[in-house]
Amino acid sequence: MNKSKTEKHLVEVIKTARYFTYGELTGKTKNIWFVLHGYGQLAKYFIGKFKILNDGNNFIVSPEALNKFYLKGFSGRIGATWMTKEERESEIKDYVNFLDSVYTTLLNNINLNSIKINLLGFSQGAHTAVRWLLKGKIEPDNLILWSGSFPNEQIGENEVALLNESSIFILIGSRDEFIDEKSIEAERRRLNSMKLNYELIQFDGGHEITGEVLSLLVKRLEAKDNGKSKI
Repeated sequence: MNKSKTEKHLVEVIKTARYFTYGELTGKTKNIWFVLHGYGQLAKYFIGKFKILNDGNNFIVSPEALNKFYLKGFSGRIGATWMTKEERESEIKDYVNFLDSVYTTLLNNINLNSIKINLLGFSQGAHTAVRWLLKGKIEPDNLILWSGSFPNEQIGENEVALLNESSIFILIGSRDEFIDEKSIEAERRRLNSMKLNYELIQFDGGHEITGEVLSLLVKRLEAKDNGKSKI
């Protein structure tokens, strides 16, 4: 009898990945931003949305997802994605290891006592940001999910406690074509049932990062640090 069958095998490989930075990491740095792009974006363009933070106090880091593809057909514009459903757990492990490598490469010898770490995930990058916080080395002061939400997988009590060590902000545009009021309310109920501490900020806009809303967010973070509750 022929007992041959197809078997799956996994092998770890060395892969060259890239990340982009904006600003300088100096003794004057007050905030380090790790910003994770959305589906189909590239980090070198995504980081441009944060250049309004160029005041000498902010250092921005934009890692790029490991998987690239042509957005249309077989040539032209290229985008990247953090993962697909294929080999899901391996994809998550790979990008967490990559993000940890970026983190340690930049910050291993940096005294972070007087520096705030902001972790921002946009769209698909929101899920990536949450998983990195839960599975990786980063310990952000602020977790910002912009035009995105928490992953759908089960988040246990210990993970909720870890998430609640950061201040959590969820930003959703009123004209976001991917998120409607019904899904916002469902997500609110889910997060409340998990006893997750967060602030939902709804702004006038779509599925995008704008300088105006980013400036308002920065004022909100500054107000929080100064013990105020409102912008």
